[in-house]
Amino acid sequence: MANIPTITTAGGRIPAFEVVEPDEPKIPFVFCSPHSGRDYPTDFLEATRLSGDSIRRSEDLFVDQLFECVPALGAPLIRARFPRAFLDVNREPYELDPQMFSGPLPDYVNIASVRVTGGLGTIPRIVAENEAIYAKRLSVAEGIGRIETFYKPFHDLLEERLRQTRARFGMAILIDCHSMPSSVRALPGGRRPDMVLGDRYGTSAGARLVTVATGRLARLGYDVARNKPYAGGYITERYGRPAIGQHALQIEINRGLYADERSYRPHAGFPLLAERLATFVAGFAEDVDADYALPAAAE
Repeated sequence: MANIPTITTAGGRIPAFEVVEPDEPKIPFVFCSPHSGRDYPTDFLEATRLSGDSIRRSEDLFVDQLFECVPALGAPLIRARFPRAFLDVNREPYELDPQMFSGPLPDYVNIASVRVTGGLGTIPRIVAENEAIYAKRLSVAEGIGRIETFYKPFHDLLEERLRQTRARFGMAILIDCHSMPSSVRALPGGRRPDMVLGDRYGTSAGARLVTVATGRLARLGYDVARNKPYAGGYITERYGRPAIGQHALQIEINRGLYADERSYRPHAGFPLLAERLATFVAGFAEDVDADYALPAAAE
């Protein structure tokens, strides 16, 4: 297993991320929640200009808890405990804004991506609503150090789990789990979907898998869009390789279904959504088993 680094929070030292393992792998899925971390490193809080809950505006609120069902169903759940505002593992490893740093960045750094320009690189410059995170510039060593210490081991772990899953079942399906604000940009006609499935416009997952997933969620009563306004980020793009039986599908869930976005708390809709997501995962796994004639987990 990849080595898991630690962070120091107000409550002490904790793993920077973790994998919640099933007792036995039973389905060819790996679930990942890269943006729901809510354990803030103390040195990061000392460096930010934001106070109170303002720093939390980038969190995918409680998404890891929505998918806590998956280990019992036979799949691992990998979740970051550090917040997205500290480090975004759903970016290229070196998407960095040179204006954030006190010295010149290495030549290999991508300083010109759309995400960097928008303030949302590997080390974000802003949280939601365009609020700057830092009171002063970071050292280059600090920025590169976060990537080497936390980003790379996180991806090592994710890649290892996908490789193990593919070896056991002959295929692997990564579900990259996210949330979107209830004020998400409306689609034509004013539609604001409950969920968005992203497959990088048909390149990161087999078309049949996406169709089946969409149908399962729709039958549970959800309005499901595909690729708009979210087609999938770096994780979906990097790990989605259908030609070798490794599929990646991003799911974005409307926060209004389960949380109060102002108080950062789950509301009464949370238990029902979590229950329906468990039903979705179990049914989707049955469909995959039927379509792909998977080997028994014990084999």
